[in-house]
Amino acid sequence: MSTNPATTAIFTRRESEARSYCRGFNTVFTSAKGSEMTAQNGQRYIDFLAGCSSLNYGHNDADMKAALIDHVQSDGIAHGLDMHTNTKAQFLEVFERLILRPREMDHKVMFTGPTGANAVEAAMKIARKVTGRSNIIAFTNGFHGVTQGALAATGNSYHRGGAGVTLNNITRMPFDGYLGAACDTTDFLEAMLKDRSSGLDAPAAILLETVQGEGGLNAANPDWLRRIAKLAQEAGALLIVDDIQAGCGRTGGFFSFEHMGISPGIVTLAKSLSGFGLPMGLVLVKPEHDVMGPAEHNGTFRGNTHAFVTARVAIEKFWADDAFEHDVARRADIIERGLQTICDMVPGARLKGRGMMRGVDVGCGTLAGKICARAFQQGLIIETSGAEDQVVKILAPLTTPDATLQAGLNILISAAQDVIGAHKFAAE
Repeated sequence: MSTNPATTAIFTRRESEARSYCRGFNTVFTSAKGSEMTAQNGQRYIDFLAGCSSLNYGHNDADMKAALIDHVQSDGIAHGLDMHTNTKAQFLEVFERLILRPREMDHKVMFTGPTGANAVEAAMKIARKVTGRSNIIAFTNGFHGVTQGALAATGNSYHRGGAGVTLNNITRMPFDGYLGAACDTTDFLEAMLKDRSSGLDAPAAILLETVQGEGGLNAANPDWLRRIAKLAQEAGALLIVDDIQAGCGRTGGFFSFEHMGISPGIVTLAKSLSGFGLPMGLVLVKPEHDVMGPAEHNGTFRGNTHAFVTARVAIEKFWADDAFEHDVARRADIIERGLQTICDMVPGARLKGRGMMRGVDVGCGTLAGKICARAFQQGLIIETSGAEDQVVKILAPLTTPDATLQAGLNILISAAQDVIGAHKFAAE
């Protein structure tokens, strides 16, 4: 094995132009632990990206790593298709005992391909089969993946443009707050659903994120969500909550819709579900909607055995009681205070999101991008989101020690001061 240091030249020369995050973080990373990543040159970075919420419990959690190493060294199953395995049974038993039953959820677990997009594809297919309808209502600024069906429900024009074909069978509706704080957009949806001349085809499902991750951290009001759920029920449509980025503790509870008085027919999970950054996706579906036949939604990797091992440990370690949820709430307050400092620097800026899925909308993608770039120069990995990339978005691991979290926020505040100061100087 080569021991020569890697350079970025090989990526430029050989990797596809589709590469993305690496363009903003132009270094070679070699190791990571907890909430920090280390580059080949020895520089350490605080990680406020966490694999885009795929590492909610941080990098290389010691307990998950030990369980995975033990599984591999004991010749545990590496790949089992969707056969019965001891590791799958252990995951399901823990998931049932610590996640589903305490929340009074009787959903069946359908393992899909390992990506969030594949879980969304399966959810849409289930809804269409259950109802016999093809149309699905999705929302402005929603992001559900870039495979063909999920992409149809995704709002971003850049990603939609990559399809190369017409994206059909989706009706777009305005998300909560899209038409301003004074407008309840459920009024519009209700009118469309109840008017037989509206032109809106009867929906198979209403698909939404309770907090729109890529769309700019738009957080739906609980009252709005409850009314959407009621409208779905009245229309004979399934409510699908895409909890791929907002779930697994990111917004506080294990699910982003907890304590909101809704009971989705279908929930999609991926990203941090494995707890260790291993690919794993699934669909939770109420028993009466569990209509897919054997292998009707197929996939060679529907169930990652190694991910079963780490996911079980993650749930046992962090979700056996409510202590972790309280920790997330406390750290969310620290983040809010830090972001408010930045918000106060920029006229018209506003806080976005919920829990530890937070950001500040600075009103301009160029400004947000410069703040994130300057933060990276100072040792912080952080990205933007929103239709114009105008939101500086924090997705720090939920386990980030308070001191590290504050250190990262201090870097971000310093970066914002540098960029905003330079911007004002240039304007003068």
